[in-house]
Amino acid sequence: MSGQPRSRRETLALRKRLIGSSCRLFFPEDPVKIVTAKGQYMYDENGNEYLDCINNVAHVGHCHPEVVRAAHQQNLLLNTNSRYLHDNLVDYAQRLSHTLPEKLCTFYFLNSGSEANDLALRLARQFTKHEDVIVLDHAYHGHLTSLIDISPYKFRNLDGQKEWVHVAPLPDTYRGLYREDHEDPSTAYANEVKKIIDQAHQKSRKIAAFFMESLPSVAGQIIPPPGYFQKAAELIHKAGGVFIADEIQVGFGRVGKHFWAFQLQGDFIPDIVTMGKPIGNGHPISCVATTREIAEAFSATGVEYFNTFGGNPVSCAIGITVLDIIEKEQLQAHALEVGSFLMELLNQQKAKHPLIGDVRGVGLFIGVDLVQDREKRSPATEEAAIITTRLKEEFIMLSTDGPGRNVLKFKPPLCFNTKDAKLVVDKLDKILRELEAA
Repeated sequence: MSGQPRSRRETLALRKRLIGSSCRLFFPEDPVKIVTAKGQYMYDENGNEYLDCINNVAHVGHCHPEVVRAAHQQNLLLNTNSRYLHDNLVDYAQRLSHTLPEKLCTFYFLNSGSEANDLALRLARQFTKHEDVIVLDHAYHGHLTSLIDISPYKFRNLDGQKEWVHVAPLPDTYRGLYREDHEDPSTAYANEVKKIIDQAHQKSRKIAAFFMESLPSVAGQIIPPPGYFQKAAELIHKAGGVFIADEIQVGFGRVGKHFWAFQLQGDFIPDIVTMGKPIGNGHPISCVATTREIAEAFSATGVEYFNTFGGNPVSCAIGITVLDIIEKEQLQAHALEVGSFLMELLNQQKAKHPLIGDVRGVGLFIGVDLVQDREKRSPATEEAAIITTRLKEEFIMLSTDGPGRNVLKFKPPLCFNTKDAKLVVDKLDKILRELEAA
């Protein structure tokens, strides 16, 4: 490309002409053209600096110099498939194994969270010799056909529910079936899973897996009640299935208290864990970790598993470097500290503004549930859209989620700091005041 850089309008016109219209932009009415980024900041073509509260992929910060260097140095030496011996692959697997319970000691490397979840599904079915899957309502597990089938968030708007898919209620204690005033919500929600298993067995169907995001994200930044995983897993194991923890949005220290979000549930070990997004800080890499027993059942088919790019030397060099940075810059402890500070500020706003119905989260995974009425908890969808648009005008990138698109979701790069938190909340306060005055 030579000559003058393209204007935003020209880029948009080309995108409309060449790119499938279902590939949506953030802020479609007035999209932002981002040309560079660093840390927790992004810059448009005019040099405006935006604070990024959306990109949980740039986990250790956009364009982290050490990640860039690791990729470049390995690219200079070798990049090929994993059928040759290479130390990066085994070094990386070993490093990941140190972050996980001992039982999860066998790894497969792939290129995206969707690929990881698809493989997890295959592993579960091969191991259990069953087909059916239980998922949570509003769940999203990826864009492959196999995953659209187990993502109510998507299939409700497409072909509908397959007979081998069973949907359990979301363990949401704010707007779900059993709320914060229930004496034992984890047991109540687990009993719903039991009902589903019993109904499936009556139809002679057998459960292969319970598939769950450790913290449901698209569903509205949900924090499941403690003990739910253990109770659900016990039921699933009794039915001959396995428990798959999808950590694609929330792993790698984001929750602060632990490295993995499933560890928030206490003494609990999934049978399969899937990883993606933050694992490579923007480089396409993902992983499935499982037990030796499940891996051996997968090998017993006699059909090899081969992934051309999965586990290549460059991806593994990047993966190792991301782990180094999390450790060296103490980003897990930082996520806890800054996340707690942000939650505190948001709770102060909740006391001031009736539009905020609930503030929930852990570490730098936080949701602000906006309501039209605190008693009825009716989603303030329109107000949420106004707030994100107004924040963008204040150079802050924030998005919404949840079935009612009314939950402001915070998942910034982990280098996001207390100054950033204060800035966002000050702007949010100002916008909420404007909305209430109007």
